[in-house]
Amino acid sequence: MKELTIVLMYLTRYNEADRFGSNYDLSWKGYDFDIINELDEEDYIRQGSHRSKSVAITEDGIKLAKKLLHKYNVMDWK
Repeated sequence: MKELTIVLMYLTRYNEADRFGSNYDLSWKGYDFDIINELDEEDYIRQGSHRSKSVAITEDGIKLAKKLLHKYNVMDWK
């Protein structure tokens, strides 16, 4: 479940650099909270405030997601 969650977060990511001044790819937090907490502890994502509705995907998280896309033979979107 954790692998598929990071892949889904990666595939549904968005970036609001112009709006907030950061260049992080973000994803909504609509996944199992235990898995989100594990991904945060492993530094694949950053939750920030637990009240936030989105998470930032770290560089390591993006690398892992791309590796898993290859593992599951899923094409990345452009």
